[in-house]
Amino acid sequence: MKLRVLDLFSGIGGFSLGLERTGGFETIAFCEYEAFPRAVLRKHWPDVPCFPDIRVLKGSDIEGSVDVICGGYPCQPFSTAGQRRGKEDDRHLWPEFSRLVAELRPTWVIGENVAGHISMGLDDVLSDLEGQGYACRSFVIPACAVAAPHRRDRVWIVAHSECFGQSRQGKHVHPCHCAADCQREASHVVNVSQPGEWCAEPNVGRVVNGIPRRVDRLKALGNAVVPQVVQMIGHAILEAEAMR
Repeated sequence: MKLRVLDLFSGIGGFSLGLERTGGFETIAFCEYEAFPRAVLRKHWPDVPCFPDIRVLKGSDIEGSVDVICGGYPCQPFSTAGQRRGKEDDRHLWPEFSRLVAELRPTWVIGENVAGHISMGLDDVLSDLEGQGYACRSFVIPACAVAAPHRRDRVWIVAHSECFGQSRQGKHVHPCHCAADCQREASHVVNVSQPGEWCAEPNVGRVVNGIPRRVDRLKALGNAVVPQVVQMIGHAILEAEAMR
């Protein structure tokens, strides 16, 4: 049985692509505000519903149970490239993410944000999840850990709802197992990255004039997570579920 995923702040689907590559996850719904990424999601996941605004999305809108909620919530409130207004920023949407976790009670939560989140806001996120009964671990995995040709440090949060209880398969699991598996996977990146060295730019020349929707594509890529990192985390979650 595959774990059922609600993908929030979906962008062009990096989270779902990485998780589904493991063979153990199935995306049941997206939530994405921007029109261009929604068009990309419709192309690659035509049968998966996509909700446009997390601020009006309710847990009751999702059909069936949810095992995993994932998402890279907006980074602008915490990014060192911005004004770092934190909770005062209108784009601070972690509370909406947290609300849906409370409404849907998934077994697993996976979050992602910029490295600047460590010094601003991360403690609040972990506190919110722990207050809802989740055991959490956060760690930094850069894109270069999966052989991408740039560093791109990102904070990843993995939380499990039943640290001292039973998983949905009836086995005891703990997010520490997942964190250890992630660290081990990161030291064996050949298992999840594509053969050979990545090209810094594709041959189509997407940054030149004349490429349709060039600005939209660049923005979507800049906001996307690296699917290979998510795939690594997905494998670790499946291993923790199986309690090998």
